[in-house]
Amino acid sequence: MSSALTDLFPHPIVQAPMAGGVSVPRLAAAVSDAGGLGFLAAGHKTADGMYQEIKQLRGLTGRPFGVNLFMPQPEYADPAAVEVYAHQLAGEATWYDTELGDRDSGRDDGYDAKLAVLLDNPVPVASFHFGIPTSDALESLRRAGTFTLVTATTPEEALAVQYAGADAVIAQGIEAGGHQGTHRDLPEQDGSGLGLLSLVAQIRETVSLPIVAAGGIMRGSQIAAVLAAGASAAQLGTAFLASPESGAHDVHKQALTNPLYVRTELTRAFSGRPARGLVNRFLREHGPYAPAAYPEVHHLTAPLRKAAAKAGDAQGMALWAGQGHRLARELPAGQLVDILAAELDAARTALSAKGDLR
Repeated sequence: MSSALTDLFPHPIVQAPMAGGVSVPRLAAAVSDAGGLGFLAAGHKTADGMYQEIKQLRGLTGRPFGVNLFMPQPEYADPAAVEVYAHQLAGEATWYDTELGDRDSGRDDGYDAKLAVLLDNPVPVASFHFGIPTSDALESLRRAGTFTLVTATTPEEALAVQYAGADAVIAQGIEAGGHQGTHRDLPEQDGSGLGLLSLVAQIRETVSLPIVAAGGIMRGSQIAAVLAAGASAAQLGTAFLASPESGAHDVHKQALTNPLYVRTELTRAFSGRPARGLVNRFLREHGPYAPAAYPEVHHLTAPLRKAAAKAGDAQGMALWAGQGHRLARELPAGQLVDILAAELDAARTALSAKGDLR
């Protein structure tokens, strides 16, 4: 099964699907053409929008690629808490001369329609975030020729992924930028996630599925480390964020290595779910009070984030980034894959040489 995954791409390098317009077709194509596995992010897109991007990507590359879907979320948000947070954000709406978004804009992210598109027009790889598809859905995708991956943040979640019948598991460490892919959003567990190497080792001893390791990986030597820990491949998001092919806002790209942003934090400020981003004014002022309410908070803040980006105001944007953001390199995505592969080979050679000396 591990070879069924890695046979799809020469280098054990997966470009993370980053929603919000970052993982665009030109980025995925550049990564896949260089020997990695490029990914499109269908989160927060319509089913037709996803389909159009798949068509565009197929016109750019003949190499395998993946598409990521967000799982529908259960209704457990406290409406009163969301209302209080909306009042708190009123000043932001005034500042950016916009209105807050409609908190009731939908919970399922068009999941069923997107799944139907992937079954009618199969892609090589599909991954899932925020939960696990049904066993029937995973089996249908397998019959269509699609390799399936599901994110897990604990060994217990990985076991559930295996039980459901997915082909592989994405082990997401707490270092990862963007949203944690926890299967249940439990506020009492905020910040208690496992570091990537510990998570990979524990999942390796819990399930027999191939593992894709994700979280803070920026260098080939780190890829070598997670492969040594038992992963079959590494997934990198922030590393590709600064590339010219990335659809990230220029302000976001520049912030990755701007000395003004010295650290990241997990926050609910922008979406109502824990997500790691650079600490800016919005995160500091609103993070402590944001309720566990996804996607309600995401819908509320969408116009604010859009207005801040239009104004070039990094202090009001969701600057998603992993803990390794200061190691970002502003390189074309294909060149970055080449460099990461060379760094991986060098690390493996160095480890082999040390072993020979013993």
